[in-house]
Amino acid sequence: MAEYLQYDWKTHMLPREFLQEIYPKPKVDQNTSISSLRNLVNQSSDFAFKNTQNQDDRTLLKFLYARKFDVDEAYQLLQNYHTYRKRNEDLFKNFTIKSHDILKALENGLPGVLNSRDRKGRTVLIMDTNNWDCSYNLLSIYRSLLFTLEYLINDITNQANGFVVVVDWTEFSFRQSTNLKPGVLKLMIEGLQDCFPARFKGIHFIGQPWFVNAALTLIKPFLKDKMKERIYVHGNNLSTLHDYLPKDILPAEMGGELPSYNPHMWLKNVIVSESQ
Repeated sequence: MAEYLQYDWKTHMLPREFLQEIYPKPKVDQNTSISSLRNLVNQSSDFAFKNTQNQDDRTLLKFLYARKFDVDEAYQLLQNYHTYRKRNEDLFKNFTIKSHDILKALENGLPGVLNSRDRKGRTVLIMDTNNWDCSYNLLSIYRSLLFTLEYLINDITNQANGFVVVVDWTEFSFRQSTNLKPGVLKLMIEGLQDCFPARFKGIHFIGQPWFVNAALTLIKPFLKDKMKERIYVHGNNLSTLHDYLPKDILPAEMGGELPSYNPHMWLKNVIVSESQ
């Protein structure tokens, strides 16, 4: 897609052995999988689901990639996605870059998207919680995250390789933590874990204070075992973060070799592509 050509993913910097992983090809016939998934949708007894769900090849591929081309699991995810959006309609109202709360969150880098992929071709999202002035709520940050993910999964490489998320809690205050509403956290876990066609390969916490660790303990029972295994808590030891993400793609505030992250670069990229 043109918008991704404008954004410098620096795939040319990656070792040759990773190139096949960056542009993987499924071990099944795509057309057969798409047809099988479409047939399951058409056989649904849920009239609303069958008639409102977009069935173009690109959309169906998102769900197939998210479940490694297991058609039955992709169908279940597609159903979950439809039900979740229907049950939480307010979450998706005015779901564009022109929405004030989404725009504000993106201006603050909540989330941000790094310019380069990691060594396995995965897109890295970052969340700098210190930029959250709480003039907008956690639900707005979630809307911004969903909007960003919806945008990113239009790229087949992101569908195939998934995402890594780094949450920087440095200088996050106890007062700010009172805005981490349990109901919204549960809504986020449900949506991202069971209802959205994206593969999260790692979630890294850095600089987290004790009360964030306490909150993580409270939400862990709602996480599936696979997701629990992909959460890494580094504290102030950035060297352990660098065991997973190389310094040459990280901004200075994460112990990286690049300048401090500027969220306006990614925001400008989104605005330009949305206006086309």
